[in-house]
Amino acid sequence: MGENSLDEVIRLEREIARLQALQVRALVEYSASRDDAADVASEVALGLAISDNAARIKIGLARDLVTRLPETLGALSRGDIDLYKASKVSEPTAVLADDMAGEVDALVSGRLAGRDASSIRRMVNRAVYKVDPEGAAARAEARRRERRVELRHGDDAMATLVAELPAEVASAAYARIDRCARALRNAGDGRTMDQLRADVFADLLLSRTPGGGSSRAEIFVYIDVATLVGLSTNPAELAGHGPLPASIARAIAFDPNSTWRRIITDPHTGAPIDVGRERYRPPAVTADHVTIRDRECRFPTCHRPAHFVDLDHVIPYQRNGDTNTANLIGLCRRHHRTKHTPGWRFHLTDTGALRITTPTGHTYRS
Repeated sequence: MGENSLDEVIRLEREIARLQALQVRALVEYSASRDDAADVASEVALGLAISDNAARIKIGLARDLVTRLPETLGALSRGDIDLYKASKVSEPTAVLADDMAGEVDALVSGRLAGRDASSIRRMVNRAVYKVDPEGAAARAEARRRERRVELRHGDDAMATLVAELPAEVASAAYARIDRCARALRNAGDGRTMDQLRADVFADLLLSRTPGGGSSRAEIFVYIDVATLVGLSTNPAELAGHGPLPASIARAIAFDPNSTWRRIITDPHTGAPIDVGRERYRPPAVTADHVTIRDRECRFPTCHRPAHFVDLDHVIPYQRNGDTNTANLIGLCRRHHRTKHTPGWRFHLTDTGALRITTPTGHTYRS
């Protein structure tokens, strides 16, 4: 019975891969029908309920497989590999010209089945070097231009900060963090080494002495009065992240460097009615009101905190749109551009709900 069950698991895995190949082709066909417009990723993101970045990666991988890596697409269609493993062929060949990517594709053809993702990537990297050994320096430089920092929100009031850096820079940074952590441990600090490295990393980024006190950094935490004074344990909310336990929210609120603000809300809807002006660096009260109300970018699949976004007129200012809280929404720069792309329509209702209609006629609400 057990062997038969495993056979079924393997069969289903191959069937899933074949369906992924069909989706890859459908994605490329849809993108081509829209002339590969820049806002295609936003519409795919809405349709699949994923982030714009995830949609762009999915579309980019699909285009690569269809146009540059036909042998890898064939392996996916047969169920020899899944889409994640196919990406391990696409990613290392991304900086190659089409003809060289095709050579790599042919070299690894027939050798993908039965390999895990890491071994596929190593094999493809060797093939890339074989096809274009002189381009190694240029490839490294191209990768370095893609260096970036990402914030990935997790569960239970935790998040992950990831930096994509040149290898020698990342290694040197880790060595410094580890050295500071070991010094604290040798001095009798009771935290584990993992905890010490994480805390030292945060201290260095926030310009604090490792192991020392706190410093100012602006974040928005929403907490009701009953929870603030300890009469309730309702979760608070960190903009862009989600719920925070009451105990952590109170600790943030009573930190000496925290700034409190008075917000009067509608008791039935929770929408802000009046936004207090008492704060560290007060902006215009209208912008303040919209930032507090929206909390995050209003595009349904985006969670960028509202204090990092643009304020945009739903009815354009040039078409007599008012500059007030009833006509302003917060949109991150990417979705601000999407809103002004032909074919997109945004409508803000009297209740504050945002209705978005895409170029293909699909409607979504925020």
